[in-house]
Amino acid sequence: MSPTPSDYRFSDQIGHLLRRAYQRHVAIFQQTVPDAQLTAAQFVVLCTLRDRGTCQIPSIVEATAIDEPSVRGIVERLRWRGLLTATHEPGDARQTQVALTPEGRAMVESTVPFAERISEQTFGDLNAEERKTVVALLRRLSGLAAS
Repeated sequence: MSPTPSDYRFSDQIGHLLRRAYQRHVAIFQQTVPDAQLTAAQFVVLCTLRDRGTCQIPSIVEATAIDEPSVRGIVERLRWRGLLTATHEPGDARQTQVALTPEGRAMVESTVPFAERISEQTFGDLNAEERKTVVALLRRLSGLAAS
């Protein structure tokens, strides 16, 4: 039997709960990371470059699941801060090569311990088995292979 429209509660729906969990995580990030200018999305882009080395915008988009216009804006802001370089062939901005600067690498290294604490705070009082289950389920829902 299908639920009636009056049985539908948006606050019980997965999209709403995922958004709320993400908003909580981002708030913890903003409160915990010492660099007030560094956003969670910027940190993920920096980590991608640390892990993959020099790469193009589509590779960053694929790794981070952040849309291309947003990644381009993040890259530009991080470039202004001197945390990465973004170069392209003259006349072809679509083929942008992005790489960490030494300052960007130092930012990642100094932020990782905070990121680990942020993950701990986001998990809250979940035990080890619950944490593994949450991560496994989120990976499945995201269409990511187990690793």
